[in-house]
Amino acid sequence: MGESSLSSSPSERLVEDRLDSWKEVAAYLKRDVKTVQRWEKREGMPVHRHVHDKIGSVYASRAELDAWARGRNLRAAEDNGINNASSADLVLQPTSLISTWTSRARWRLVFLLPAMAVALAIVAILWLQRTEHFWRNPLANARFQTVTDFEGLQEAAAVSRDGHFVAFLSDRDGRMDVWVTQVGSGEFHNLTHGRAPSLANPSIRTLGFSPDGSLVTFWVRKQNNASSSDISVWAVPTLGGEPRPYLEGVAEFDWSRDGTRLVYHTPGPGDPLFVSDGGLRSAERPIFTAPAGLHAHFPLWSPDKAFIYFVQGVPPDNLDIWRIRPAGGTPERITSHNGRVTYPVLLNRRALVYLATEPDGSGPWLYSVDVERRIPHRLTYDLEQYTSLAASADGRRLVATRTAPDRTLWRMRIADSSAGVSEAEQIPLTTSRGFSPRLGPNYLLYVSETGTGEGIWKLANGISTELWRGEGARVFGGPAISPDGRYIAFSIRQHGQTLLYAMQADGTNARVVADSLDLQGDPACRPTANRSPRRSPITAPHTSFAYRSTVVPLLLLSRSTQSNPRGRPMAALLFTRDLTSALHFL
Repeated sequence: MGESSLSSSPSERLVEDRLDSWKEVAAYLKRDVKTVQRWEKREGMPVHRHVHDKIGSVYASRAELDAWARGRNLRAAEDNGINNASSADLVLQPTSLISTWTSRARWRLVFLLPAMAVALAIVAILWLQRTEHFWRNPLANARFQTVTDFEGLQEAAAVSRDGHFVAFLSDRDGRMDVWVTQVGSGEFHNLTHGRAPSLANPSIRTLGFSPDGSLVTFWVRKQNNASSSDISVWAVPTLGGEPRPYLEGVAEFDWSRDGTRLVYHTPGPGDPLFVSDGGLRSAERPIFTAPAGLHAHFPLWSPDKAFIYFVQGVPPDNLDIWRIRPAGGTPERITSHNGRVTYPVLLNRRALVYLATEPDGSGPWLYSVDVERRIPHRLTYDLEQYTSLAASADGRRLVATRTAPDRTLWRMRIADSSAGVSEAEQIPLTTSRGFSPRLGPNYLLYVSETGTGEGIWKLANGISTELWRGEGARVFGGPAISPDGRYIAFSIRQHGQTLLYAMQADGTNARVVADSLDLQGDPACRPTANRSPRRSPITAPHTSFAYRSTVVPLLLLSRSTQSNPRGRPMAALLFTRDLTSALHFL
């Protein structure tokens, strides 16, 4: 009978080289019995069987097993692409092989865990940066100081590069003039004395300083005739003197911090933007012109002169901040408010502070943004609204004008002749503020701030009653009253939505009439012959803007039982007055 799997006679083997059972073979290879039996069947591991004993009786040679292990190790290395390994590296005893595998796995784990930790740390840092977890309010440690405390308007503030002088517009002497004060002196000087007409323009930066601070510059519009006017920048000595032209044909400008480069725009279509090196005007082509229908205002140099920032959009309520290289090119968008954005200033190369309205139209408030990350942050949450902002060259001194919403209602009686016109008198209200008045039959409607929102109030027989209020709501325009006085309509912005409401004149049955329209201005009720007795038809709001100026007539005629000697009804003029504004240091 032949032998199965015998390569030599057992008698030729040394006794100390033999392994006489599956158990001894498994112990030598440091594996269990099933594993070595599987290797014998599948991978040809050399195991010998006795011919005359029972089938399960086997023996093996240590030398043959070692040779088989070396060959098996070589094939595994080639399969893994390790073709350059030396044969000395591959000739391993089974015990050494297992130890090497364990050691390699341990080292791989040692290197893998730190790599994973570093990767997770990088991901966390990038996420925190994107969400600006480490952002800090640039005005957190600012010290606020009131500069002016006199009555009248103060607006369009500017500060000299060294921060020693502040200029602003004020009507302290009866008409709007350019004023200047030295910081800390408490003295204020009128520089124009009525010699510069049409100084105010909230859409641009109207005041500034020359690089050395010796001149205060101001925007001026001179009317040539009924259809044309000249816009230029004039200047007056900071210590007083005669005004004179500074940049003729220029609407706005800004000097670089070192005073070597000038950026300016003219009042032409698209507000063409020019850059000049050293001289006051450049004859070169503009580096940028806004597309048709858009404007580009408030040019501003970055501290390193790498960019020019400006406000672009459709004034007054669809604007944002952009930037462009001084050599021109495609501008980059920095903010996405799509609101009233004005007066940008840079505290350093990345910290941009500016004024902007909220999505509900409230404000303007102070905002800040990192020009690289471009996530806006509101800096102030008080009730006072900011109207202008300026910064010194080092960004360490800011000056701002702000106005408190201390609005009151006034009225005056009008007759056929000037002799019958009475003095204006304030309407007493139980609320602290009132604006947007509307007259109904025997009652007066107005809007007032209460808590964190605005509401509709009704004044009748000297008593004020709240008809409607919404948390976080802002009423824009003013309420509309149906011809019979039974129904009221009004528009609000609340939680990012614009809503049109209607209710009965006593405040009951308030309901949303429209929630998907882009509402602007005042709603209007119109009479109709077949009107339902339970509801007044409401038209879509017209596209006029709500009141913006300091004193705005809102309703002209009231129903009065008094008559003049000719038997004609007397008329009353109602209006809102905002009496408070001030200049502040930040």
